[in-house]
Amino acid sequence: MIDQAPLPAIDEDSAEFWQGTAAGELRIQACGACGRLRFPPRPMCPVCRSTDVTWKTMSGRGVVWSFVVPHPPLLPAFEPLAPYNVVVVSLVEDEGIRLVGNLVPSPGGAINQIHPGTISIGMPVKVVFQDAGQGVVLPRWMPDE
Repeated sequence: MIDQAPLPAIDEDSAEFWQGTAAGELRIQACGACGRLRFPPRPMCPVCRSTDVTWKTMSGRGVVWSFVVPHPPLLPAFEPLAPYNVVVVSLVEDEGIRLVGNLVPSPGGAINQIHPGTISIGMPVKVVFQDAGQGVVLPRWMPDE
């Protein structure tokens, strides 16, 4: 847990995603009409414009699509952790579904424990879940060997 870190706002569209992370599942919204996966969650399918919504549990596996190492100035909560990584992960179920998070060495690992020089585009990863406080559980990523 990172003290004083801003947490995501949970709304009607994203509540099922956050309920899934709390249960240790990576749930992605899908269109109830055409089946297309979509993230972030939203009320209407961008493909067929249906408002029918369903949720699918993903495998939790993906690849690093992109990453950065933020440098100052940083939000105050993150300053003691610099340098740390921020990764964009593309899911194996649909490479167009991408989630932003951090690469950690273990389920309880810190976001600054993996040396940025060891991260590469295309690196296989798997989801882990970390309690961020205030009832929010964040998906983070570990190398998947």
